[in-house]
Amino acid sequence: MALKEADIKKIVSVAKSFGATRIILFGSAVEKPDEARDLDLAFDGVPGWKLFELGARLEEELKVPLDIVSLYPPTRFTCLIEAKGQQLL
Repeated sequence: MALKEADIKKIVSVAKSFGATRIILFGSAVEKPDEARDLDLAFDGVPGWKLFELGARLEEELKVPLDIVSLYPPTRFTCLIEAKGQQLL
């Protein structure tokens, strides 16, 4: 599932409305886009439950299953996401 430019713009627009300051696409959508069955997205700037509301909204808009991660606080996992992922915002 390769992301289209329109999908990226939608992700960024919706995420900004929730306060996102950074978005990183990671996982199979970056490493093997033709085999990806979902989107893995990491966000910075979206507090608490708002992150889950954002995930639900994006799933509705894109019609694609999502896995979401907060980039804060930094962990070994989020450092790996930052190193290997594709920054969308």
